[in-house]
Amino acid sequence: MTRLLAPAIAPMPLVMRTEGWEDYGLIDSGGGRKLERYGPYLVVRPEAQCLWAPALGAGEWESADAVFEATDEDDAGRWRFARDLPETWPMAWRDTRFFGRLTAFRHLAVFPEQAANWDWLDTRLKASDAGFKVLNLFGYTGVASLICAGRGAAVTHVDASKKAVGWARDNAALSGLGDRPIRWICEDARKWVQRERRRGARYGGIILDPPKYGRGPAGEVWRLMDDLPALVADCMVLLADDASFLLLNAYSERLSGLALAGLLVDAGAGRGGRIDFGELALMEETRDRGAGLSFFARWTAS
Repeated sequence: MTRLLAPAIAPMPLVMRTEGWEDYGLIDSGGGRKLERYGPYLVVRPEAQCLWAPALGAGEWESADAVFEATDEDDAGRWRFARDLPETWPMAWRDTRFFGRLTAFRHLAVFPEQAANWDWLDTRLKASDAGFKVLNLFGYTGVASLICAGRGAAVTHVDASKKAVGWARDNAALSGLGDRPIRWICEDARKWVQRERRRGARYGGIILDPPKYGRGPAGEVWRLMDDLPALVADCMVLLADDASFLLLNAYSERLSGLALAGLLVDAGAGRGGRIDFGELALMEETRDRGAGLSFFARWTAS
């Protein structure tokens, strides 16, 4: 019997830390909340991971421009404002520009802890050939897509939300990348990947950042724990023979980086390569303290 060459899992997990930058900072945290700076504005949002006591006094927290008050555990709630805020405002991470905006689900149209992944993608793509093909599934407002496009990649950006795809296109225009080879697809990720398999499409890199739960444009239901294994297996088929990476990120307390790594080993049998895994942590600006907010695993050819 021929033994398939399985990818090798790294012996130790990684903690990929996101530090603050000019347009973002985690100022303080604790008591189940975060005090953050998004461009010129201060916001307070719930964060169950922050079990400790805040370092700053109440006055610092009360100076926030907006506070999100949650009404359930699924991110729903409402914003309470100390002053009028614009609907959107420009932000940047290095050369990539995007709009911050207050959404109805506590987010601000960008997940700052993902900057650790953005940095990894930016470095990885520096050595890629022009036209390197990247598939970004569940691409949301497109920051990862724009970082790849800024490095010369041809990007296919897929998200089930028409509104999110529209925001991503606005971000591309803001970044001066509107003329780059980016395909904007509003579609259920599973259906798109299955069609790409039938068409024989191949990619040099794939990014997946699926939610715990979601709905597609035609009402398709996505459940992370039920649907992720089959999707990852299909994505491995879409990787070209000389592919560079598959990056998987997940926000779920029921998963771990090691579990995601095991999923990539199972789907990547026969490919060889290496799998790193761990968590993304958002660090406070002035203290060596932070919250682990998501888990990741990534397959690389070398």
